[in-house]
Amino acid sequence: MTDFNFSILVSFFLSSLIVGGVAFYFFKTHVEHLQQKQRLDIRLKYQKETLPIRLQAYERLALLTERLSLGSLLNRVKPISQDKNAYEDLLIKTIDQEFEHNLVQQIYVSNQCWNVIKTAKNTTISRIRKTNMSDNITDAYKLRETLLTNLLDQKNSPHDIALQMIKKEMKAMF
Repeated sequence: MTDFNFSILVSFFLSSLIVGGVAFYFFKTHVEHLQQKQRLDIRLKYQKETLPIRLQAYERLALLTERLSLGSLLNRVKPISQDKNAYEDLLIKTIDQEFEHNLVQQIYVSNQCWNVIKTAKNTTISRIRKTNMSDNITDAYKLRETLLTNLLDQKNSPHDIALQMIKKEMKAMF
């Protein structure tokens, strides 16, 4: 008889263990699902708040890229004297000011995109310096004219590449 009671006790114990295990599994799964839903809600709320800021950063960087392009720069910044070195300094100072004004935007874009924008800026500066070192450049007006002429021969400017990169990243956000 005791074997009978013992087998009943074991069967009750096993069945309650199985029911408890199934209940634990479902409870654990339910809690994980709720946590995932909560994380998704937080992420969606965060994206809803940051998306306009990120879009504005991309817009500002696109504007920066356009403003740093040599054609745009030379149209905005005209020589104030005949001194070619003073004009070179003025152009480079303008580029640096524009760039520094938009430094904070780098936190909203990838490192690769930011590096392409920096490369475009540095390429423009080096192009100005290299052109100014030429023996053919005698004054600021000749420097400006030569830089503009060289623009016509240029196929893919670094600013075009940077602008393409900005557009590519913006499209990837959607």
